[in-house]
Amino acid sequence: MKELTLKYGCNPNQKPSRIFMEEGELPIEVLNGRPGYINFLDALNSWQLVKEMREATGLPSAASFKHVSPAGAAVGLPLSDTLKKIYFVDDIEGLDDSPIACAYARARGADRMSSYGDFVALSDTCDAVTARILKREVSDGVIAPDYTEEALQILRDKRKGTYNVIKIDKDYVAAPVERKQVFGITFEQGRNEIRLDDPALFENIPTKNKTFPEDARRDLMIALITLKYTQSNSVCYVKDGQAIGIGAGQQSRIHCTRLAGSKADIWWLRQHPKVMALPFKDDIRRADRDNTIDIYIGEEHDDVLKEGAWQQFFKTRPEVLTREEKAAWIAKNSKVSLGSDAFFPFGDNIERAHKSGVEYIAQAGGSVRDDHVIMTCDKYDIAMAFTGVRLFHH
Repeated sequence: MKELTLKYGCNPNQKPSRIFMEEGELPIEVLNGRPGYINFLDALNSWQLVKEMREATGLPSAASFKHVSPAGAAVGLPLSDTLKKIYFVDDIEGLDDSPIACAYARARGADRMSSYGDFVALSDTCDAVTARILKREVSDGVIAPDYTEEALQILRDKRKGTYNVIKIDKDYVAAPVERKQVFGITFEQGRNEIRLDDPALFENIPTKNKTFPEDARRDLMIALITLKYTQSNSVCYVKDGQAIGIGAGQQSRIHCTRLAGSKADIWWLRQHPKVMALPFKDDIRRADRDNTIDIYIGEEHDDVLKEGAWQQFFKTRPEVLTREEKAAWIAKNSKVSLGSDAFFPFGDNIERAHKSGVEYIAQAGGSVRDDHVIMTCDKYDIAMAFTGVRLFHH
């Protein structure tokens, strides 16, 4: 198949719409559903991310994409009981025996508000365990190199049979030059083939602390690979093999760092004992729990705790999670890695990153204020590598 006609483009008024190959055949097969223009943008960008992450780490990888940027990305490491609970997968049988299911549970679970209605990418064959997680989440579709028969049947039953399931040729290699049109003008550039598992990325360490444990190097690779497929400007916080905060598409670098740091803080606060013990009603949907937890953690907690409101969500009225309690809990987070798709222009980015437990940084370097950035890292004993690599993506 060289061409696939689509219902419409980014918006219903944008017709005609199609995807096609100028040479050869499309490397994809639609096994179910009818993916749209944005679905394919998410699918093909997310597939590149998980394929590259799989090759770099040697671990099954997954991504949760929304509007051409990852809401989450992770490798298939086992989940603690705490993570299983806050990701709502503690009842999934066989999870511990499925690394690809663990990868997706992590990718989906890190920022569940942003992952709502995601497009999913899996580096490995989708098994029944992963399909069972997918079936009960609000999701637009999935792309993977293959599916077991049981997984495919589960997914074909999702969304009244309309769930989008795409199979991609794992051996497909894109042409070395890519093109796109803007306002009738064709842009052309070489594909970004930079390898982000190269040890040379960590050779230039200008900070006093020059120690990057193996787990930190892995997490920094995950951060950089995630950023390679995130709309710029972008910053990514990673811990224990998964992105915990992604700030995408901001005009200011510090706003990227703040946005991603805020998401990382929310991820960590969801593990606070008070949040873990919230007495939800038995019939509350997962999406409503996500939204309620997000409000409870935030400054507008009265919206779900005031009289007449809490009864909609809880069996009993929870205590407020105070500002002091939140600050004390966030201060316990540590060993977080941070990647940036370009240099940090000022030390204020480091100050903000430190507040969310960042101890390891990989960024391009090359700012006229590198000295100030280095000095701020040294103040907090943060190890930072200048990679010399910019990862803008548009």
